[in-house]
Amino acid sequence: MNSERKAHWETVFATKGRQEVSWFQEYPHTAVQYVQALQLPKDAAIMDCGGGDSGFIEALLNLGYTNLTVLDISAHALERLKMRLGDSAAQVTCVVSDVLDFLPTTLYDFWYDRACFHFLTESSQVQTYKKLVVSAIKPAGDLLLATFSEQGPLKCSGLPIQQYTEAELTALLEPYFELHYSLTEDHPTPFQTNQNFRYCGFKHI
Repeated sequence: MNSERKAHWETVFATKGRQEVSWFQEYPHTAVQYVQALQLPKDAAIMDCGGGDSGFIEALLNLGYTNLTVLDISAHALERLKMRLGDSAAQVTCVVSDVLDFLPTTLYDFWYDRACFHFLTESSQVQTYKKLVVSAIKPAGDLLLATFSEQGPLKCSGLPIQQYTEAELTALLEPYFELHYSLTEDHPTPFQTNQNFRYCGFKHI
């Protein structure tokens, strides 16, 4: 695990409240609507990669999904999630790990990543992530990646990121994944600014 990266995110989640970070969403409408459109069974294995204490897992619990995992490098983030979920936290598997070190012990029907991937700015890191999702997502399973678009910021939380176009994400994941969905969306931050995200949905083939 990269100690500097971990220290950075532990500090962020230890010192800032949910609404004090730029990625805060009142409700993750786009991701939830995507899951619902897939018509996944309620016991589908779902991964929220880099989810921290976001509201995605909470929204899925409220919709009746029962096989949920959230992965984050920050133990503080996952403890905050557990506290917010209360008794429902027992229904969620929380994994503290750098995504580059993660060794899945199950296969996932759906893998969601909102902004974890775009912090991987070195080609070796990108290839490690690619190998991970290829091995961790079931055949015919689904991947929804949300990254900063070419119209988005160049940094987040003081760290450099990698912007992506639809064509770049598609080329990166070929021939293992086929693009099924794409949109760009302005995310209004709590600081009265907008961040342009690109959402791309892929089917594992």
